[in-house]
Parts: sequence; structure tokens; C-alpha cells
Amino acid sequence: MADDSRTFRAGTIGSYAAIGDSFTEGVGDPGPGGAFIGWADRLAVLLDDRVPEHTFRYANLAVRGRLLDQIVAEQVPRAKELAPDLVTFCAGGNDILRPGSDPDAVAERFERAVADLAGAVGTVMVTTGFDTRGVPVLRHLRGKIATYTAHVRAVADRYGCPVLDLWSLKSVQDRRAWDGDRLHLSPEGHTRVALRAAQVLGLDVPADPDQAWPPMAPRNSLEARRDNVQWAREHLVPWIGRRLRGESSGDHVEAKRPDLLPL
Repeated sequence: MADDSRTFRAGTIGSYAAIGDSFTEGVGDPGPGGAFIGWADRLAVLLDDRVPEHTFRYANLAVRGRLLDQIVAEQVPRAKELAPDLVTFCAGGNDILRPGSDPDAVAERFERAVADLAGAVGTVMVTTGFDTRGVPVLRHLRGKIATYTAHVRAVADRYGCPVLDLWSLKSVQDRRAWDGDRLHLSPEGHTRVALRAAQVLGLDVPADPDQAWPPMAPRNSLEARRDNVQWAREHLVPWIGRRLRGESSGDHVEAKRPDLLPL
């Protein structure tokens, strides 16, 4: 059964391409020059450290706001063309967020893409959804996310894919693992995911991704309401506005690393 056991040797991964949406692009983990870093970039660094003479090459094709069909149309062909040793494929989350979306139908399209990729690249790592029971914006979608996650695991079983299991990563259920928009991970959250991904690939990692967070003073109800109002003003209202206008946060955004290049 495909799971997050250590079944790969880091020395066999000389090239890596990441495909997906804002999660894989790294939104919430700001870097220099207005770009984002994110878990995939951090995983690439860990992989690069295990390859002699800095021959490791990395591409990140992910673009924020992309739906599954857009990722399949725009990024999967490029990943096949690059033919790296490893592809991480995280997609479908934006589809699940949309009202009326069917996780079963999304999973069927996801499987077709995995089958296409699996025949063209070395290894395809797939990614489950997060357990969102403690995430204010996403907790009401927990059932849909759980259904889609079950499908992703089943697809991984059928195609022999390693699984980056985010549902079981308890450390990202802490609100400090999330950015202020409550939809994307914080820098520390991205770091935890990168460490778990490295473990799945059999790497020895410098820290435990599930290490407990330091104790935090509880917030009173007034502080919580103030935070909710600020979040709605800064993030929810603009998000609703984009939906009403038919816009995406990824409009006019291009992949940050479209080619396999050394770090």
C-alpha cells in the first residue's frame, strides 16, 4: 500500500519538478524580490544537499489560483517534457473550495493526470489534503477534503506513488502554521511540510516535522472577534470580489522556475 514510508534513496533523485497551485508555489512564505519560497523550494534544497557536485536540477511550475484542469493543461505537459526523476503533484484543492464541486469527479480527472505523468517521469509523489477541523475558513469543507484525500491515496496505490500525507501531519493543525489569510501556510508551516516530504523520500532530516509547538497563551473572545474582523476586511472581502469579477490571484502570473536548473 502506498504511504509515507521511506522507500526511496535520495541519491537516485537528480532532478525534481513541482507542479500545482499556490501551495506549491509557496504563497505565505515570502522570499526576496517579492517571490515566494515554499515547501517545494525547501525540499529541493534538501535534495540538492544529497547530490554530489551540485548537479541537482529543479523546476517549479506551480502558479497560484490554478484549478486542476488548468494544471493538467499547462503544467503536466511541461513536466513530461522535462522528464525529471521526481515530480510532486498537488492539485484539486482550489476545485474542492468551490461551491457545488464534486470530490469524486475531481479525483477522476486527477487520476488521469497521474497515469499520464507516471509513464513519462521517474517518480510521482502525490499530496493529500490537510485535516482542516481547526482551520476557521476550511473546517466546513472537511468532509469533502477527506473524501478527496481518500481518492488520492487510492490513486497512489494503483500507480505506486509515494504519498505526502498532510492529513496526518499534526503540527500543521496549529494556527501558527498558517498565514494571516487562513488559506496558505506560514513559513514555518511550509518548512514542516518540506521536512515531511523529505522523510517520505527517505532523507534524514534536520528536524522533526511534527515537533510540538511552544505553548501559546489563549486568546479571549474579544481578541478572537477582532482577528476575525481584520481577516474579513483584508482577505475575505477581496477574495469574494475576485470571484464576483471572475478573476484569479494567478492571473498574469507565470511559473517562477519553468526550467530544470541548478539551485
